[in-house]
Amino acid sequence: MPVIAIDLGATKTAAAVFNEQGDLLFSEIHQLKKRKGKEVGALLQQQIISLLNKTTEKKISITAIGICVPGIAYAKTGKVWCPNIPEWDDYPLLEELHNFFPDKKIKIDSDRACYILGEVWKGNAKNCSDAIFLAVGTGIGAGILMNNQILRGCNDIAGAIGWMGLDRPFHEKYISCGCFEYNASGEGIAKVAKEMISAGKFKESELSKINVDQISARNVFDAFDKNDPFAKKVIENAIECWGMAVANLVSLFNPEKIIFGGGVFGPALKYLYAIQEEAKKWAQPISIKHVTLEGSALGTEAGLYGAAWLAMKD
Repeated sequence: MPVIAIDLGATKTAAAVFNEQGDLLFSEIHQLKKRKGKEVGALLQQQIISLLNKTTEKKISITAIGICVPGIAYAKTGKVWCPNIPEWDDYPLLEELHNFFPDKKIKIDSDRACYILGEVWKGNAKNCSDAIFLAVGTGIGAGILMNNQILRGCNDIAGAIGWMGLDRPFHEKYISCGCFEYNASGEGIAKVAKEMISAGKFKESELSKINVDQISARNVFDAFDKNDPFAKKVIENAIECWGMAVANLVSLFNPEKIIFGGGVFGPALKYLYAIQEEAKKWAQPISIKHVTLEGSALGTEAGLYGAAWLAMKD
């Protein structure tokens, strides 16, 4: 049966209707526009109502809804923790939606879990029983599929690899987001660049011409493509971190594939060979020979496809 899928992000929410073959029938996107708390919940309800109205017009019956959230989805309580959405630190999303749509099956999961589920269903992890989606955007997370099951941990927090320790000694700046995320997420790349410029290094860089507070990861990638030595240093630092993280994931989980996605991959997909070469230095030597690194086949829609699969799977 067709289902509704919703991919909630930090700045926007995408919703779509999928049929059982995995075809996206129609979709819509809404910006959050600084909404918080119950305002975001109300927006999701509006999206669902809008899609239900469209499906009714087309005589399509919807019995299930899958939702991908940017944080932690607690399976036992149906509550969610989404750090980039104000007042969603323990938000009763499942209860709220069940009150509005009591006749619909509703499934909620984390974005990282939905990313890998989407890739297994319709992307580059098809036919894989052991695969990892490494999501690098504003933050960093990993959706981990082992023996055809999502690895969740005792509190549904498994995969929060932004906190992976890749450096020493420990610095207080790692507290809020973790060492890996600080150095190699989209925001992290910008942070590292700003720190170096503020310290007076690489004044000859193209990036020094930009207001330091406005430097973005995109600026760093663009400067790297122009052979800017400062940008080269920042990106090489990120490549080392991505490679070390891949090595740790390979050594721990022995996956068939690691799929790279998120806003940074994107522009960083051209570094996959360099990432793999770095990983080879650190990883278990047999496991690293049996893993493939690939970009996401679904791009920005990976979470949406994963949410649809959630709704369909039972």
